Parts: sequence; structure tokens; C-alpha cells
Amino acid sequence: MDVVTLGETMVLFTPVTTSPLRFSAQFEKSIGGAESNVAIALARLGHSVRWISRLGADEFGLYTRNYIRGEGVDTSGVIFDEEHPTAVFFKERRTMQEPKVYYYRKGSAASHMTPDDIREDQIADASYLHITGITPALSDTCRETVEHAVALAKKNSVPIVFDPNIRLKLWSKEEARETLMGIAAQCDIILPGIEEGEILTGAASPEEMSRIFIGQGARLVVVKLGAKGAYYRTEEEEAYVPGIEVPHIVDPIGAGDGFAAGVLSGLLQKRGIREAVMLGNRIGAYALTVAGDVEGYPYREQIEPRSDHTDILR
Repeated sequence: MDVVTLGETMVLFTPVTTSPLRFSAQFEKSIGGAESNVAIALARLGHSVRWISRLGADEFGLYTRNYIRGEGVDTSGVIFDEEHPTAVFFKERRTMQEPKVYYYRKGSAASHMTPDDIREDQIADASYLHITGITPALSDTCRETVEHAVALAKKNSVPIVFDPNIRLKLWSKEEARETLMGIAAQCDIILPGIEEGEILTGAASPEEMSRIFIGQGARLVVVKLGAKGAYYRTEEEEAYVPGIEVPHIVDPIGAGDGFAAGVLSGLLQKRGIREAVMLGNRIGAYALTVAGDVEGYPYREQIEPRSDHTDILR
């Protein structure tokens, strides 16, 4: 297995019209969740990926599992919960503004994940364990589950990739900093956004925040800089990698997860770090061109097109 990831995925409802939700009568249904977004993006790039989670034993749970499994992701680690529901959320389309998101996830099946949900063999065969800062924010048992997964990965010498993905709707900056810096200290690769890095380290520049993470033990830090691209640092090298111009941004949600998938894909292909970050920028750019969390992620033939394929970003 190339990558194993774990976390909550919700059913996403998006109005077919651009208006406040109170005026919306028809919705399109899809899914969204940072970890499954990464899993799907990686699967489309030809990698083997396992996604572990809890879903409600309900129609939305079946829909979510089937959707992710249909993208080629291993869902054998999914547990169907008879007592708690699959979470849902709504994305409100706004003209000339980023979409506004409303979550209905309190008490969800995924928030009841426990360390017993993760078996050692589910992680031991992976090239990377991917985790985010969303999961430990959902509940105490979710935090314990992430810590258990990290311990299993370290026991089996599986490198850990950590995207802080801070959601201030779930906890305060202080709570996030205390918990996530503890997790980051155990991870090999850290992928913060510039704002997240500042919240966690107190540093304002990519150079300084990356030095702090490297000082804690990380081998690679890649700071996402939005349209400007990204900055990466190891003990041996550092560089800025420019972003890819996207003339018309349709939906920014999911771009960061696409970036993470691109970086991981590059590393799995044994590309250099700069090339891996360039691929991250590219996958993130694709995500910006299509509405929805996962709909814009490309397949490998789009990234490395034959003569009869068109790359929409070229």
C-alpha cells in the first residue's frame, strides 16, 4: 500500500443556484473530507491507497463508502456504526466570494472513532501514513486514534505525513497549537499553510516556521503559499517553488488536499523534492478549476498526456 490515511468524510450538498441557503431549493450531492480527498487524488494518479474511518450504518454511509471505493481506494478499514450517523455539510455558492460552508457533524460516527478501530497490519504495509489536524479536533477518542496510528507507524518505520489543516470551527487556536505541535513533533513530513504555520509556531515567515518544525525532528517541511506556490525546507536544502496561474478559479476547496496528494505522488515516484512540490502545485491548480471537493483532481494521463490528450492547464 502506498499511502494509508484516516479521518472523517461527510456527504456534501451544494445548491444548484448561487444564493444564500435559505433561498436554495435544489442541491447536488457529493462527498468531502480532507483525508478521502487526498486518497482519491492519489488513486487517480495511479497509487494504492487505504482510507480508514467510521460511517453511519445509513444510506449516506453506504453512499460515501461506495463513492470512495468506486474511485479505487481500499475501504476495507471502514466501520459502519449502528448508533451514530454519517455527517453532512452544505457549501453555499457566493458570487465573487469563496464558498461558505456549514457543517452538521457533531456526534457523527467518525467522531466516535477509537484506537481499537486501527489494526497494526493496516498501517505496517504502507509507504506513508497521512494524517491531518482535523481528526484530533473531532473528539478525545479521535485524538487518541490518531496518536495510536502514529505510534503504529513509528513502530513499523512508516514515514508520517502531517497536514495541520486547522479548522477553528472545531477548536480554539490555543487548543489546536497544543495538540498539533505535539503531533507534528512525531512526524517526518509537515505540510502547513502559511496561516497554519503561524498559528502553530508563532513565526511569520516560511523560513522561520520551517526551521522550528525541522528542529522538532521533521525531515521535510513544505509551506503552502496559495497562488504564490510553496516553500520547502530540509536540513540540506530550501527553495521557493512558484505556483501555477489559474485564469479562472471555480472553487478553492480541496486544493490543499490536492497539493498534498501531488507532493506524496512525487515522493512515491522518487522524484526530487522540488519536482514533488511542483507536482503538488499542479494537482492543487487542477482542483481550483472545477466545483466540488474531489471532482477536479486529474488522472495521471492528464498530468503526463499523450499526443491525443489535452492538459487543461497547459
